[in-house]
Amino acid sequence: MKPVGEIFVVPFIVSSHVYPCIELCRLLCSVNYKTTLIISSELIPGVPEFLLKNQLFLVAECPHPLPPPPTKSTKSGPNHLEIYFHQMGNFIESMLESRNPQDWKLPCFALLDSMMMPAAKSAFTRFGAPVVAIFTCGAASMALEHAAWKSDVEDLNPGETRILPGLPECMAFRYSDLTRGNHDGPGTPSSSVDSREIKKKEKKKSMPTQPGDEPPWVEDTKGAVAFLINTCEELERPFISYISDQIGVPAWAVGPLLPGEYWRSWTGSTDQEETHLNSTKLRPSSKSNYSESYILKWLDTKPKCSVLYISFGTYLTPELEELEELAKAVEELNPRYSFIWVLQSGNSQVLFEYYPHGLDRKVGDRGLIIQGWAPQLSILNHQAVGGFLTHCGWSSTMEAIGRGIPMLAWPIKGDQFYNAKCIQGHFRIGILVSKSGRMVTKNEIIEGIEMLMGDEGLRTRAAELRNEAFSHGFPSSSLASIEAFKGFSLNY
Repeated sequence: MKPVGEIFVVPFIVSSHVYPCIELCRLLCSVNYKTTLIISSELIPGVPEFLLKNQLFLVAECPHPLPPPPTKSTKSGPNHLEIYFHQMGNFIESMLESRNPQDWKLPCFALLDSMMMPAAKSAFTRFGAPVVAIFTCGAASMALEHAAWKSDVEDLNPGETRILPGLPECMAFRYSDLTRGNHDGPGTPSSSVDSREIKKKEKKKSMPTQPGDEPPWVEDTKGAVAFLINTCEELERPFISYISDQIGVPAWAVGPLLPGEYWRSWTGSTDQEETHLNSTKLRPSSKSNYSESYILKWLDTKPKCSVLYISFGTYLTPELEELEELAKAVEELNPRYSFIWVLQSGNSQVLFEYYPHGLDRKVGDRGLIIQGWAPQLSILNHQAVGGFLTHCGWSSTMEAIGRGIPMLAWPIKGDQFYNAKCIQGHFRIGILVSKSGRMVTKNEIIEGIEMLMGDEGLRTRAAELRNEAFSHGFPSSSLASIEAFKGFSLNY
């Protein structure tokens, strides 16, 4: 069958953006689109082999090496992201200019990560390709930051609550939502940011924004003819509707854009979903002090719902003082609970920036401290796991919901604060580790873990949400959205 149209997909540079875009490519190929993923050469190993074999899928390889990420010692020179944007923009211009007239016979669209819009939008527009914005975050975080901007929440006073027009009342903004920890990684001093104090100073447009700022994507996505969002109607219908109404373009939920293996494993099996979830191909593998088989065997020795899984993702962690408080908390935790704590860093120069020395000896078999990569999907899928202490990254949030795991929310930066608010208020499957916005303490952590692990109501609600959203695997509403986008693009 001949392709019905052609689509270019341009992800942002980091894995939390690249992998959802790869999964989106798979979905587009499944509805007979010729789909070209435009990425830097260093990212190609992350593309699944089965997708590379698809005749409708192509990779346009930007030959320029990715600029090294900035370090704390970096004092001057071009921002590494600016270098990347410039290189990718030039590559796209050159690629489009080299196409022959017959290459444009198929209806052509450009799907750009919202972070890539400034770098790539003009090139595709110049060649007549309509641009669609991809959001790898959830709809709630987008809607909340937009509504907070429109409602001037930075003017809130202590004890005041403000309903955000167009959004569920459970998402009302409180004064405590204004104060956020300032996290630059382990070793940085503890501090907090009150957006009202920032407002007194001249601000630059930056990421992440503070509550009350205009979201950068509002300006960056002007000219986009539609939005594709990494979520599903079953989870975030009111937020998707809000975005479409406010921006004035169609907004389709096409996710969660988790690996295809995740959905193919949806058998209800209790034996680790056979081989799919255990495959390191689901995530890029790296060094680890424990093998996956050892971790799963360790979990097999634990009672049902007795293990707390702790992971803050790859690139952001709590501050050093907070990590030390966490170490004290798990040491003093009720002995009926065990834990897995994953320590990893996205900084290639320092693989492990922190380790709770002596903790493994103190807790014995009650704790497993993983340095490096962890098989998160397999761990969350194990019946011994009863809770997830998370930074509330969107992919991790979706993985936990898909496995019916309640969450103890410890947001660190950006959209994670809005995700945490949604986990507690809208999804009702988690609690916040702290509401102060200040440094998280040992006592707060212990109290939060005890509440999370001992609340059968949370666990029941998490199981219900899983069944409501993913009763048959990948949501049928998202498949319908892909078809709706197809109809839109062919008739545009």
